[in-house]
Amino acid sequence: MIKKGVKIAPAKGKLGVLIPGLGAVATTFIAGVEAVRKGLARPIGSLTQMGTIRLGKRTENRVPAIREFVPLADLNDLVFGGWDIFPDDGYQIACKAGVLERDLLDSVRDELEQLRPMKAVFSRKYVKKLDGPNVKRGRNKWELAQQLKEDIRRFQKETGVDRTVMVWCGSTEVFLKPSDVHSSLAKFERGLKANDPKIPSSMVYAYAALSLGIPFANGAPNLTIDIEAMRQLARKNNVPVCGKDFKTGQTLMKTILAPGFKARMLGLDGWFSTNILGNRDGEVLDDPESFKTKEESKLGVLEHILQPEVYPELYGKIHHKVRINYYPPRGDNKEGWDNIDIFGWLGYPMQIKVDFLCRDSILAAPIVLDLVLFLDLARRAGMRGIQEWLSFYFKSPMCAPQLYPEHDLFIQLMKLKNTLRYMRGEEMITHLGLEYYD
Repeated sequence: MIKKGVKIAPAKGKLGVLIPGLGAVATTFIAGVEAVRKGLARPIGSLTQMGTIRLGKRTENRVPAIREFVPLADLNDLVFGGWDIFPDDGYQIACKAGVLERDLLDSVRDELEQLRPMKAVFSRKYVKKLDGPNVKRGRNKWELAQQLKEDIRRFQKETGVDRTVMVWCGSTEVFLKPSDVHSSLAKFERGLKANDPKIPSSMVYAYAALSLGIPFANGAPNLTIDIEAMRQLARKNNVPVCGKDFKTGQTLMKTILAPGFKARMLGLDGWFSTNILGNRDGEVLDDPESFKTKEESKLGVLEHILQPEVYPELYGKIHHKVRINYYPPRGDNKEGWDNIDIFGWLGYPMQIKVDFLCRDSILAAPIVLDLVLFLDLARRAGMRGIQEWLSFYFKSPMCAPQLYPEHDLFIQLMKLKNTLRYMRGEEMITHLGLEYYD
């Protein structure tokens, strides 16, 4: 039985996009949107802009563009703002990041120069390899959260935006596990006032956003919103959230290849992954405590896809290693090497080598765009809490505490598109297809 769909408020007016961490990823995203608006480039890699969705049976030939199927905000209605520990404007940041060619940046220079970061909430306790002068001061984290809320209100008033979304594009923080201060909203708010060390900067941003009813996406592997206090706040204020850690280079390849091995029942002895990168992300991850946070995000992928407890003969003894090396000459052009030892019929061994010379920010930018538009859609559709249908975009997808995360890229994509079908009252696609042969 087809549902009637979900009532979705129209995307009227401007949509504010607030970004903590105006570095390489953020400026590549913003410059790219500006270039697309001017007709200078195409939004390659963006599902919301380039993707289609099949509706009904294959014989019906109904394959609209996603942006026409669901009422997404128009790119021309996006307005940008954010925070950073360095005071450089958007053009200066993008030039220093070295991701985009100068000719392209010069074509959107006026727009980028108008992007001036607000003072950031930041502490070197959580990101030890960075420091900058453009930082807020306050007696405690509660006061800092109030300052962020005032920043948001001022941005909304000055720009005249009707709705707002926040996407964390800041650095990877030191590894933290959920603790008592994270176990309820009341305890978390007391922790803010008591300057609890288990509350890092990213949580202060998330708290400010959710308190004002603003959807939040976590693009780093930080704990941030993956705690009960934030889940309570999101439910209380009817706010959608998602995360964590943008799925870009090496992990993207794992979520493509590993489902294929499992589908063919090919065994896996080991998977050794190493990366070299030289941007701000690489510098931050040169700190062992920040690397630990990233490592946890990367290591969980194979276990959940391959299910060693279900297939012990094939995946019960995997040797999975991940290394990240800071190498400044490489800049934003990360290189990921993978050595994969598999085995097949009668246990005979085989090897696969992958050398992915990727551009991290180029892969991340369209993810930011899609999350902005989909989170805004979810908010207008009255959806709240964890948006598991957006797992497609993350290395460590958030899910309900009693569930395991789904990492298989193809299952994630099916879930995303079926959610869109559900929202518009269309039939779910199962790919069964028996009716074609009756």
